[in-house]
Amino acid sequence: MAEKVLLVDDEKEFVEGLAERMKLRGMDVKACVNPQEALNKVDEESYDAIILDLQMPGIDGIEVLKQIKKSKPEIQVILLSGHATVERGIEAMKLGAMDFIEKPADINILTDKIKKAQARKMILVEEKTKEKVENIINHRGW
Repeated sequence: MAEKVLLVDDEKEFVEGLAERMKLRGMDVKACVNPQEALNKVDEESYDAIILDLQMPGIDGIEVLKQIKKSKPEIQVILLSGHATVERGIEAMKLGAMDFIEKPADINILTDKIKKAQARKMILVEEKTKEKVENIINHRGW
C-alpha cells in the first residue's frame, strides 16, 4: 500500500522537486505551499505522514503541527527546517512531531521515516478501533 503523504513548504521549487522524487518512489503525494491550504487538506483527507516546513509566512510549522495533532492525532508529522534550532526541535517533539529533519533532506532517510510513520499511524488507528469496539461491547451488554 502506497504511503499517502502531504508535503507542506512555502518554497514552491523545493516542494515540486521533493514531491516528484517521492512519487518516483511509489508514494501518493499531495503538495501545497500555503499552511492554511494544508490544514484544509488535512480536514478533507487522511494522510499517513505530513512533511511540514518549520518556518513559513503566516502560520508557522509549530502552529500547524498543533492544529493537526488537535484534530487528527494519529497523523504522523515530520518537520523539516533549514533554520533549525535545538529548542524548536524539542518543542516540536513535545507537541507530537514524529521526527525533525534539517534541509536539505536526504531522500532515502526521509523515505524510511515516511514508511515508519505509515506503520505507526496504522498501529494508532488499530488501537483506536479496538478501543471503540470494546466500548460498544461493554455498553451494549452483549
